Amino acid sequence: MTQPPPHPTSPAGGHPPPAGGVAPPTSHPSPVPPQFAPPGWAPGPPAPGWGSVAPPPVLGPGGQPLASFGDRLLAYLIDMVIASGVLMVLFLPVLLIVPLWLASRMTRTNPAGTVAELDPGTVFLHVMLPLLLLQAALFVLMLGLYWLYHVEYLKRTGQTIGKKAMKLRVVPLDPNGTLDRRMAGRRYLVQFVGGSLVPGGSYVDGLWQLWDKPWQQCLHDKFAGTVVVKVSR
Repeated sequence: MTQPPPHPTSPAGGHPPPAGGVAPPTSHPSPVPPQFAPPGWAPGPPAPGWGSVAPPPVLGPGGQPLASFGDRLLAYLIDMVIASGVLMVLFLPVLLIVPLWLASRMTRTNPAGTVAELDPGTVFLHVMLPLLLLQAALFVLMLGLYWLYHVEYLKRTGQTIGKKAMKLRVVPLDPNGTLDRRMAGRRYLVQFVGGSLVPGGSYVDGLWQLWDKPWQQCLHDKFAGTVVVKVSR
């Protein structure tokens, strides 16, 4: 009597195929092609180990994450808005008075009632020289206000208002050191005095952190021996 053919042996660890000889589907079906996907269907999350992993943040000498370029830029813009507002309040009376003063100087009249012509020497002595002195005085006043804000105020906690808003802090490269007036003063000299007097100096100083390794320092940080880190508050 003829015996039925035996079932084919199943692979190790698998299940035997049914009587029809067709192997059951595996437990991991193939992904559905986009053109055949039902409405509302979306693929699930990738399996562990797939995809890119975000690199860990770069840490400063004290173990705190270094501040990013975007955070430092926003903090700088906030500080500039505050400083510009204070300067505008102080400079506004001068800006209103100077045009009136210039008009009175340039429109002198003769005893006969006609407008007197001013010679170049008189224009320089009575108009240009006072304007140059006024501009120099305003520049010194601006640097003085920046000193109070970016040195005296900064050295207390390592934060200005902009840095506090962005949760940044200026710290020494030495984790055991303390930010003092000397460090803050060196930062100020490069960032504001040097940046104002050297054409394009402020841009080079601010962008230096993009390629500086390993502490992502601006030039004023390198000169002062400081770094800017991210803090919780």
